[in-house]
Amino acid sequence: MTKILWVLGALIASGSALAEQTLSVVGSWSGLPLHKEYEAPFWNDRLPAASDGTIKANLTTHDQMGIQGGDVFRMLGTGVFDVGMTVADYAVSDSPALEGLDVPLIANDATSAQAMIEAARPMVDDIYADVFNAKVLGIAPYPPQVVFCNAEISSLADLSGKKIRASGRMTGKLLEALGAEAVNVSFGEVPGALQRGVVDCAVTGAGSGYSAGWWEVSTHLLPIPLGGWDPVVTAMNMDKWESLSESEQTLISTQVAEHIEAPAWASAQSALTRDIACLTGQGDCPGEKRDMTLVEVTEADLETARDALVSTVLPDWAERAGGDWGQRWNDSVGKVTGVTIATK
Repeated sequence: MTKILWVLGALIASGSALAEQTLSVVGSWSGLPLHKEYEAPFWNDRLPAASDGTIKANLTTHDQMGIQGGDVFRMLGTGVFDVGMTVADYAVSDSPALEGLDVPLIANDATSAQAMIEAARPMVDDIYADVFNAKVLGIAPYPPQVVFCNAEISSLADLSGKKIRASGRMTGKLLEALGAEAVNVSFGEVPGALQRGVVDCAVTGAGSGYSAGWWEVSTHLLPIPLGGWDPVVTAMNMDKWESLSESEQTLISTQVAEHIEAPAWASAQSALTRDIACLTGQGDCPGEKRDMTLVEVTEADLETARDALVSTVLPDWAERAGGDWGQRWNDSVGKVTGVTIATK
């Protein structure tokens, strides 16, 4: 009897050991707040604690690995790692339809932006499953993407004729509709490009620009959200996802929603105000204040940009995306934002 109990105990222990697993996780930019404040604590501490140590993670980031952001979800789909987290716009060359996730200027506060992203979620789920063999676990924002210029500007109109690094393809199309020249420069190369005059301006989140030192090579800040909210998608390789038990899937999904998505959205709006204050020295800043010139955004600026978006940029996107993506967008995102794309 003792021997039988010992054998049963050994089998149970063996089963428990087999249930334990370590996920290989590639996070977004290592130096930015989204990774440092939410992603890293989640994978290193929160998920292992919530799973009683049965799910652990080996965490790195795409910049630490030396791979381009656009390769993250491709590599995820082939099983190079289990979980990938990066900006959705980095993957639009593989799926133009994905541009519809983050449309600038139609959600000017965090609450409406979250509603826009949630409305787009079924489309995003389909794209990731079909194109990247991946299961979307969550979508979290960077703060709104604003304009840093190493040139004197006083209004939106002054962007015309300038070379500007866009944060995504739709932002590039919008800049071109406003008379600027959109330039493709990776995030890490922007400071050098601004300093050498390769670009006159660049679009990114205010907090991202502050953390990355863009204030050292920029003089003027135009806080108009020409780049939307630059959402970061967290996704798991579909084969890995389907190998998990239902309880493991529920645990991971719930934990991502509660400890990455929710706090990132909760802080997004206040982060913008804080980051602008830190960049310009105007207002409360918990860190070191900088002295960029703050350019006032007028209602006329917003109207001009929004007109270009609705009349030119969105119809162009619907045509490039093809199929019924334009209509799907109208039926989901369009309904919550009050914007309708004129589809052919």
